[in-house]
Amino acid sequence: MISKVLTIAGSDPSGGAGIQSDLKTFSRLRVYGMAVITALTAQNTTGVAAVQDVDAGFVGKQLDMVLADLPPGAVKTGILANASIIEVVAAKVGEYGISKLVIDPVLASTSGAELLDPGAIDSLRRLLMPQALVVTPNAREAEILTGRDVRAIESMEEAARAIYDYGPKYVLVKGGHIDGDAIDILFDGIRFLKFRSERIAARDSHGTGCVLSAAIAAHLALGREVVEAVQLGKQFVTEAIRNGLRIGSGRGPCDPLGLEK
Repeated sequence: MISKVLTIAGSDPSGGAGIQSDLKTFSRLRVYGMAVITALTAQNTTGVAAVQDVDAGFVGKQLDMVLADLPPGAVKTGILANASIIEVVAAKVGEYGISKLVIDPVLASTSGAELLDPGAIDSLRRLLMPQALVVTPNAREAEILTGRDVRAIESMEEAARAIYDYGPKYVLVKGGHIDGDAIDILFDGIRFLKFRSERIAARDSHGTGCVLSAAIAAHLALGREVVEAVQLGKQFVTEAIRNGLRIGSGRGPCDPLGLEK
């Protein structure tokens, strides 16, 4: 049986993030990757110049064609762009009974480009998060989702509790933007689990959030439970950062493929 995983996300023409990095991650982890595109971006290693949303109705048609014919073992989302797309995705997740949904709540690029209409954040919380198995915000995304500062372990735990109240079964708050060791915190409504790794002084780390959520989804599709999938995903993205590619004139991508230097 071939394990299949679907990414619902935006396109990065430079190949470092979005559906391109998701599909690379799926291939490296030996699952069959599929992609529904929600937004087109004009970007490279120096930043995002423009974003063009895909029509929500067309996003729905893509989802129908894939989900009716090739039911995935897990689904992950990245850029969802606006409320109309979120509404369509939420409806299709419910219609097709997707139980292993990983939401990477991509709100803005590192360079500051807006990747989700601010008015759509409520739709994300209200319509999609209650259907999620895992939500994976970084510290900045957790701040936007909760309206509180996330600067240390204690505030990461507080944010995880607040996001859990939106309805997902697990919340993984990522600590990559917080000083010290790279600590991610997983909350299941009862207990907190900490996943720690050394902080790698890497300039080339574009796409890490996409790679982590894609790796978690891949391991879920392979039948692993959430805690193991998160642990393996964390190990995978750490190696991808360690092997970051010095390409382009800006911040190069992390490398999920393990290309030889």
